[in-house]
Amino acid sequence: SRLEGFGLPVLEAMATRCPVVACNTTAIPEVAGDGGLLVEPGDHMAFSEAVMALYGNPARRNELVERGVKRAQCFRWKDSARGMLELLEQAASAQ
Repeated sequence: SRLEGFGLPVLEAMATRCPVVACNTTAIPEVAGDGGLLVEPGDHMAFSEAVMALYGNPARRNELVERGVKRAQCFRWKDSARGMLELLEQAASAQ
């Protein structure tokens, strides 16, 4: 993805143990954290080099996968719902 409102595809990939190479724009860097390799959008050479670096280095790929899994565990639907509820309650009480 080049543009993400949240970065759900990146999060889903990390949660399923898929190594991530993604664009360094919008919400993607915040979601990926250290669990993905980030490149400039449109820089096809950098994207190719990142993919090939992971393909050619199983230890690096496995390290990135493990970091991605840990990063994905920081995002839970229940926590998101709780935060949204708190935000809505605050907005309602401010009226």
